[in-house]
Amino acid sequence: MDIIRRKIYILIFVLVSSPCLGSAGDIVHQDKNAPKRPGCDNNFVLVKVPTWVDGVEEIEYVGVGARFGSTLEAKEKDANQSRLVMADPPDCCSKPKNQLKGDALLVHRGGCSFTAKANFAEEAGASAILIINYRKELFKMVCEANETDVHIDIPAIMLPQDAGANLENHIKSNSTVTVQLYSPRRPVVDVAEVFLWLMAVGTILCASYWSAWTAREVAIEQDKLLKDGSEEFSNVEGVSSGGTVDINMTSAILFVVIASCFLVMLYKLMSFWFIEVLVVLFCIGGVEGLQTCVVALLSCFRWFQHAGESFVKVPFFGAISYLTLAVCPFCIAFSVVWAVYRRISFAWIGQDILGIALMITVLQLVRVPNLKVGTVLLSCAFLYDIFWVFISKWWFHESVMIVVARGDRSGEDGIPMLLKIPRMFDPWGGYSVIGFGDIILPGLLVAFSLRYDWLMKKNFRSGYFVWAMTAYGLGLLITYVALNLMDGHGQPALLYIVPFTLGTFLTLGKRRGELKTLWTRGEPERPCPHVQLQSS
Repeated sequence: MDIIRRKIYILIFVLVSSPCLGSAGDIVHQDKNAPKRPGCDNNFVLVKVPTWVDGVEEIEYVGVGARFGSTLEAKEKDANQSRLVMADPPDCCSKPKNQLKGDALLVHRGGCSFTAKANFAEEAGASAILIINYRKELFKMVCEANETDVHIDIPAIMLPQDAGANLENHIKSNSTVTVQLYSPRRPVVDVAEVFLWLMAVGTILCASYWSAWTAREVAIEQDKLLKDGSEEFSNVEGVSSGGTVDINMTSAILFVVIASCFLVMLYKLMSFWFIEVLVVLFCIGGVEGLQTCVVALLSCFRWFQHAGESFVKVPFFGAISYLTLAVCPFCIAFSVVWAVYRRISFAWIGQDILGIALMITVLQLVRVPNLKVGTVLLSCAFLYDIFWVFISKWWFHESVMIVVARGDRSGEDGIPMLLKIPRMFDPWGGYSVIGFGDIILPGLLVAFSLRYDWLMKKNFRSGYFVWAMTAYGLGLLITYVALNLMDGHGQPALLYIVPFTLGTFLTLGKRRGELKTLWTRGEPERPCPHVQLQSS
């Protein structure tokens, strides 16, 4: 049973660690080719575009304001409604033939510059210009480098392709379409990001103490066997492993290769049915993680100790405690209920519970034996995250990591391997998210630091755990600061977290003269060299 569980968790470890993302969101732009200048220095803002068709309220679309043009009202009550008409010619690269009296003009992208379209629309008497992109994504409209006539007094908004097509169809069917344009301000910091930070830090904190406690119990058991000269000495390694799996150098390097292949597979095969497969895998891992955490928690109480120490043989699964048998049905039911109702508004609670339980169990099971392996693993993950968020755009014309995390082309609201919390005070709604890998991978190093401190009998002041935990918290905090400064662009969280955690650990070990021990052994020297605190 232990061998099967190890293989399952190694697979789950790769699956849940692949989509490492701080947050999702991507808007194409070309600021480097056309920097800010007078008349073309607006900040890019998201624009709400509620619509009415023949007086009946319809879909509310989201666009992005241009670098040029007038700014929009921040409150809905202050924004005026305008009739929407289709430009003639549709690209608005010449003065429209429409008789406009304060109407908003809907035009197609292409044929001439954005500012030329806006100038023609303003000259014709339009109150605003809405430009339809030829892709589903939004595009940040800027001024061309050699343009001079950029003093435009009407707002210009870019709409995604599907939104523009819907509006155009309504207009062509002779319906009266009315729109309202306003841009509510987002809060500098949303409470959801604070809670997400606490969840990530708390997950690593709980997993680290569980891992360190298990390692200390194993060390005590080994010392007893050595002291008693027991005949079971030859089997110490198998007994003391406690079902844990140590990552070696080869595994650390292969992780990047396997995770990259899995990420590309997700990107290429992204569809509704493939998301369903991921949901099933997530539920299997969530059930195992939840029952492991609940059983471990209940075993701490005297009333459940006997049930936790009494076992029964189950075909295929081997010996299982009565407590596990009692808890497992509830965990399965919880997971199934979440899977069935995962599209409702508060389903994120169940996803986070299953995800946290899974990550705590993985961090307790999978371990780095020393700082050398931890450095290689995190360095590879650091490069992996940067490559698939930023560099992958050169080959795939879009960020592979961001597309996978958002669940584009799947009909679902992202993949399940994320912790998510709805933005509470953000008028734009949405979720703040963090990938499991952004917690698990640095969490392996933080958990190693506490195991080392306990086995070396170090206090908080002379140990490494407090420093490692603080470094992770600061790295994650900087990730959210960068996310807010980058206008919603997806950020690779490990870009910020790895330098903080790994850099702090290496620097502190060097200054204390313990880097060699941390780098090679990662544990106190045992009485017999061949008996070490590591898993088979």
